[in-house]
Amino acid sequence: MPKPELKPRLSRDGKLEVTQGGWRLAIPPGGAGSYRLSQLDDQAGRPRRAYPWHPPISLGLRARASASPTSGTWGFGLWNDPYGFSFGPGEHLPRLPALPQAAWFFAASPRCYLSFRDDKPAQGFYAQVFRSEGFRPRLLEAALTLPFAPKASRKLLSSVILEEAVAVGPDPCQWHSYGIEWDSRRCLFSVDQAGILETPLSPRGVLGLVIWIDNQYAAFDPHGRIGWGVEANQSEQWLEVQDVELKEPGSSDA
Repeated sequence: MPKPELKPRLSRDGKLEVTQGGWRLAIPPGGAGSYRLSQLDDQAGRPRRAYPWHPPISLGLRARASASPTSGTWGFGLWNDPYGFSFGPGEHLPRLPALPQAAWFFAASPRCYLSFRDDKPAQGFYAQVFRSEGFRPRLLEAALTLPFAPKASRKLLSSVILEEAVAVGPDPCQWHSYGIEWDSRRCLFSVDQAGILETPLSPRGVLGLVIWIDNQYAAFDPHGRIGWGVEANQSEQWLEVQDVELKEPGSSDA
């Protein structure tokens, strides 16, 4: 199994330090006038069809964060980088936006609401799966409805972008071991080797590995309100990770 070839994507003031067995990603204090990012991923320079990971595969790592919640978001896991913009050293490949495919641990500030369901966590720290079903008539209907009836549009999107999520109980400011098992028929999330979420939802296609912290928020809440932007943070925010490993489930650690 090849090791992940992680490369940094940093805003002008983003920080990345190599530590014993891992990395420390950090953004400095600042106002709401600029975007601050520290990220590691293995998608730079690749079209989505050439992302490196496909099921069955498991991700394991240890992590802790400076605070929970922070301003903006932080997390780690597998995704398809759906936004379609290029950012960071070595990233010059334009991509069209795509519907999300992801299996990750995600931490979101109170201003965020990255869920199309009303019964799932959308702030705080949670494990989440997105499986998008590709182009369907309801997607076009949701886009046409959005300016006039955003609540109805959000409901339509929930039938195209399927998701499952659960809040993570242990304090993310302390060291914990996190695991994601992804195969074509399910995803299983664990914290300290104890399962916290098992779902038949599974992202489609191939995905990349991402680890990040930033001060950005996005929201499409149950009232149909849409918002996005960057948040101020009064102190440095950081995420530390160690022992990052991707392997086929059941394979030896050797």
